[in-house]
Amino acid sequence: MQQQRRRVVITDCDHGSVDIERGVAEQYGYELVLAHCGTEEEVIAAARGADAILTQYAPVTEMVLAHLPELIAIGRYGVGVDTVDLDAASARGVAVCNVPDYGTEDVSDHAIAHALGLLRGLPALDKGVRRGSADLAPVRPLHRYSASTFAVYGLGLIGEATARKARALGFRVIGTDPRYAAGAVTPDGTDVVAPDELLAQADLVSLHLPLIAQTRHLIDDAAFARMRPGVKIVNTCRGGVMQTEALVRALDSGIVAAAALDVFEEEPLPLTHPLLRFEQVMLSPHAAWYSEESFAELKRRAMEHILDVCEGRPVAHVVNRADLRARDLERI
Repeated sequence: MQQQRRRVVITDCDHGSVDIERGVAEQYGYELVLAHCGTEEEVIAAARGADAILTQYAPVTEMVLAHLPELIAIGRYGVGVDTVDLDAASARGVAVCNVPDYGTEDVSDHAIAHALGLLRGLPALDKGVRRGSADLAPVRPLHRYSASTFAVYGLGLIGEATARKARALGFRVIGTDPRYAAGAVTPDGTDVVAPDELLAQADLVSLHLPLIAQTRHLIDDAAFARMRPGVKIVNTCRGGVMQTEALVRALDSGIVAAAALDVFEEEPLPLTHPLLRFEQVMLSPHAAWYSEESFAELKRRAMEHILDVCEGRPVAHVVNRADLRARDLERI
């Protein structure tokens, strides 16, 4: 009797092609199935009997996992795993993998590009020129980079890369992260301050935090109240880190002079959203991760990670490694 070929399911993917993933799966001897799931029920139906799944936006909840007892690994296209119930996966011995470093240079480049655009008033100046205006009033005052404090909230891989690039441009750079005590200096040379001090000193705050319970709506009305009037905000991490309604109020009051956002609490951003009425707000469609190089690396490594788990090979990026039981850890 012929042995059934092992199978991995991509629950959802809007990349246009999964040729890279298919090549990796075939190299490992796995069948690849591409589904188009948006609900728990659709994930369950598509992934029955699968050894591993790779997901982009589809929910992988406790209910989903309860119906997929043969599942060994879950992979996510990207860094964040907030669409996966980590506790439920760990309880069932399912390894959850991400690709935390595929877009480090790309997201930090995007954050810097957004920051420079805001600090030179480019969104408002562009819109003024299109109306036939050469008035500088909407962007005054502008300051030299060397006279500005660039604050990095979250000093992981992307945050530190952003800090490094900001220092090279001449900014005074400060950062905060729970891994470092105030007064420390990171290995890459960023001066660490307490969160409240960072908000109080910043001319521009660049957010680089994961979306977890402790960081959801971390930047709220109280946080904006601690900032100096005229501060600028860049968010390329997760929309839920900043409370949207609080940002709108801060923009209306003038506490926030300008904002650049690549991520939103609701994606895609509705065309009726109040953020769209601000000329000093620069928007991009969750595109900070993208370059041709990062795109190919993400697809290849996301598939390699989950298949390495299935094959019992060492895997660097298992998000829930600490919560897996000893017998589950033997295979990774």
